[in-house]
Amino acid sequence: MSRSFVDRIESAPPLAGLSVAVLAVSTSAILIRWSAAPSIVAAFYRVLFTTLLLTPVAIWRQPSAFARLSWRDAGGAALAGVALAIHFAAWFESLAWTSVAASVTLVQAQPLFVAFAAPLLLDERVGPRTVAGIVLAVAGIAVMSAADLLGAGVLGPNPLYGNALALLGALAMAGYVLAGRSIRQRLPLLPYVIVVYTVAAVTLLVILGVQRVPLLAYPPAEWVLFFAMAVGPGVFGHTVLNWALAHLESSVVSVSLLGEPVGSTLLALVLLGEIPGIVTALGGVVVLSGIVLTARARQQGA
Repeated sequence: MSRSFVDRIESAPPLAGLSVAVLAVSTSAILIRWSAAPSIVAAFYRVLFTTLLLTPVAIWRQPSAFARLSWRDAGGAALAGVALAIHFAAWFESLAWTSVAASVTLVQAQPLFVAFAAPLLLDERVGPRTVAGIVLAVAGIAVMSAADLLGAGVLGPNPLYGNALALLGALAMAGYVLAGRSIRQRLPLLPYVIVVYTVAAVTLLVILGVQRVPLLAYPPAEWVLFFAMAVGPGVFGHTVLNWALAHLESSVVSVSLLGEPVGSTLLALVLLGEIPGIVTALGGVVVLSGIVLTARARQQGA
């Protein structure tokens, strides 16, 4: 993790950085599906390895930033970390019970929660064109999810349970985005994400302990996947997402993440042989249209 990499993040156009984050997180569901480890273990090591990769950079670039953390910001970042842990635990587990398309789509229902809460909690104005973009993108989600309900796509062993877990992950993700938008306007990127990821790792470790899941008995291929989850969806995904929250409204960031189901579904088609079907494909087009409308509304202040 070089200085030039972090500098590129800091100097990138916000929407371009957000696009990189969406592409990176789109690989997450595929990496999870390739892993044979329990979902909670994969979630723990993803967050732990991301923290270990970024901590030396944070200490090198901003050694005094941690000492300047206020109790308010540290507490808010800790709550964001708990929300992130719940998001990962619920969503990773959902992938074992329902299709990639349904899981990744439903977990991205979080713009509904963000759009409702942002004006109340963050005093962010959500204009009519932004609302229209969110509604259109969420309508695309509904279309994609209908593929599972109608039997037009690949089903899991218990789709209803898996979909419920994905929705829980969506609610937790909304809390994570809202907290990040509030705190990142005051706090530098690296100190914030280190606190968030550390708390998330500790929370997941507690869940592991309660479930009595083994931590170390995994073959080398699993460790490669854990590390890939940290580098791709962790560093280039969630970390760049947290950077974008300092520059873009929470509603724009949250609705842009709706591009993840489309990317993950395409990757599942190529790498897992999960054929999405015409209903899912049409839903993906609607989701992308909603994202484009929201991004244009943000640029035009509407």
